Amino acid sequence: MTATRTEGVPLTDGSELRLTVAEPDGPARGGVVVLQEARGVTDSVRLLVTGLAHDGWLAVAPHLYHRDDADDLGSGTDAEVAEQLGRLEPEQVMDDCDTAFGWLADNGVEADRMGVLGFDIGGTVALHVAANRIMGAAVTVAGEGVESSPSRSIPALVETAPELTCPWLGIYSEGSDSDAVDRLRDAAEKSGMATDVVVYPATGYRFDDDPKSAAEAWERVLNWFGAHLR
Repeated sequence: MTATRTEGVPLTDGSELRLTVAEPDGPARGGVVVLQEARGVTDSVRLLVTGLAHDGWLAVAPHLYHRDDADDLGSGTDAEVAEQLGRLEPEQVMDDCDTAFGWLADNGVEADRMGVLGFDIGGTVALHVAANRIMGAAVTVAGEGVESSPSRSIPALVETAPELTCPWLGIYSEGSDSDAVDRLRDAAEKSGMATDVVVYPATGYRFDDDPKSAAEAWERVLNWFGAHLR
């Protein structure tokens, strides 16, 4: 599997955004920004980055907790994770995403060959990014806040979905509120973009859960990027 590396990009506020990066062996088909889960840039996030690179994509994961020097909260309690998540400022998150897209551009990736992928809170951010920036495709896995805002400054996903600017794939589980997911599907269709919402068994909405569902979900993600990032 392709190895990752971490590099820093200085920001105008004096901090440094860390980026975990993986490059394909040959010419990149395009680039994908991978947005972290609530526990940060965990081993699961790094596996997504390397998996995308193995499929030919230049993949980059911005460390959204970098201002608190909290990259991976994998061993933290739920309360600690919630506290860290609550310190995220939406404008700073968007700035960090812009920096990651800028890094892709500096490495020769055009906007229509850029995508964004996130799961958990990263999936929520991915949809909002896809509604407020121009890119080629987006994927949300188990994004929170479908009908009620997960943050004081972020609209619910059903409010943002009609504003999508690119093809969007949503992956959820049977454990989610099915009515809410249906309304998210309808809201996304109003964007006029190509959209799809897929619901898997309750243990299969994450790539590292039920092996059969996880493998199929991963193939859907790769196919989505392959079809739309050209």
